[in-house]
Amino acid sequence: MTRVLLVEDESRLLQGLRVNLEARGYQVDAASDGASALASAASRPPDVAIVDLGLPDIDGVDVILGLRAWGSMSIIVLSARGDEPDKIAALDAGADDFVTKPFGMGELLARIRAAERRADATVAGGAVVETPDFEVDLAAKRIVRGGEVVHLTPTEWHLVEILVSNPGKLVTQQQLLHDVWGPRYEDETNYLRVYMAQIRRKLEPEPTTPRYFFTEPGMGYRFESGTPEA
Repeated sequence: MTRVLLVEDESRLLQGLRVNLEARGYQVDAASDGASALASAASRPPDVAIVDLGLPDIDGVDVILGLRAWGSMSIIVLSARGDEPDKIAALDAGADDFVTKPFGMGELLARIRAAERRADATVAGGAVVETPDFEVDLAAKRIVRGGEVVHLTPTEWHLVEILVSNPGKLVTQQQLLHDVWGPRYEDETNYLRVYMAQIRRKLEPEPTTPRYFFTEPGMGYRFESGTPEA
């Protein structure tokens, strides 16, 4: 059973989220401030943390940093701060996803399911994926190429993480758009073309003739490690 840590100072919203998640079979711990959230995570490590940025004692970004320092749980930000700088700060601190208030419960549940799928794929596929040209450490959220860490934006990392966690499998355009941008973006295939081109420039030896990140026209994308099976 997935354990979810809710960090939200608005009591009615906190209670509503708790009731909704528990009704769907999640184990839920709730905290109304940052200090309580960190104490809860230390004693009962969650699988998924949902964190508001506007907390009364500790800024939500600092809570994310504290949670990320202790474990590899998925972190979803739930905040009224929807400006790009706030999103960048939260994602750079270690958040995996960002949901802007007001939001629909269906969307939040879909984001939690996406986080669970990524975690399951990471466990199934192994924490480190090696290719002849680069190494992907899924647990540390880091890629090393030629002895140097490759800087990816949070969006680029999400796409790489999903594809690398499913080696050899076609991941549809709709699934990628849903898991990275949300259910309202499932038709925005141009997003994928732009970001996949950026990923290839950073990771492929020859970006115009991919060795690792392949396009399946009209369907989706596929990752191949390029490492022969034993």
